[in-house]
Amino acid sequence: MPGLTNNDVFKKLRVAHKLRDDDIVAILKLVDFNISKSEINAFFRKEDHPKYMEVGDQILRNFLNGLIIHLRGPMPKKNNTKK
Repeated sequence: MPGLTNNDVFKKLRVAHKLRDDDIVAILKLVDFNISKSEINAFFRKEDHPKYMEVGDQILRNFLNGLIIHLRGPMPKKNNTKK
C-alpha cells in the first residue's frame, strides 16, 4: 500500500488551514518562491487529468517554510551582543 504523496500532503494542509490559491501564492512569496495560480491548480487535479502536476520536494519544503512564517510570523533577529 503506497504512502502519502507530496500532492496528498499539500491537499491536506490546504484543507486543514482553509487556504485558497491566492493564500498559497502569498505563503510561497514569503520564502521568495514565485508560482502562478494555474500551477497550483495543477497540483490539486486528479492524477489522470492531462494537466496534473506532481508537487516536488522543493515546492513542498518551501510551502512548509512559508506556512510557518505565515502562522508564527518571521523569526526575530538574533542578538549576538554579550553582556
